[in-house]
Amino acid sequence: MARRIYAEINLHITWHTKDNLRMITPAIEPVLYRYITNKVINTPGAIFHAIGGTDDHVHLAASVRPTVDIDNWIGKLKGSSSHELGKALHWQSGYGVVSFGTRDLKWIVAYIQNQKEHHRSGSVFDRLERITEDER
Repeated sequence: MARRIYAEINLHITWHTKDNLRMITPAIEPVLYRYITNKVINTPGAIFHAIGGTDDHVHLAASVRPTVDIDNWIGKLKGSSSHELGKALHWQSGYGVVSFGTRDLKWIVAYIQNQKEHHRSGSVFDRLERITEDER
């Protein structure tokens, strides 16, 4: 494995609660976000940028090195966070992941941090809300 790697692999990731139920309550949200943030920070080759969402889904921005198996990593984030919160939270299968350029990082972070307002006002960016191909 090469030790010298330059990479700009920036990801916007989203996933939903099982059946889009409103499981991410004000009491659960800070615990969930803190848990996921710490998991990303403690992933070798991953850099955390932002987390946000609504009562039925999560958005995450992170950068990863090519050594991170993205599908497996997202599965572990979802599975371990659900396990951490016990019966209070279950995720539906699947997720959405969109890559973005480093110059768009500020915009992506702002979008994630203002999720509740975007959904309230109907100003969501469809590409960043998808979790399946058939939504195109």
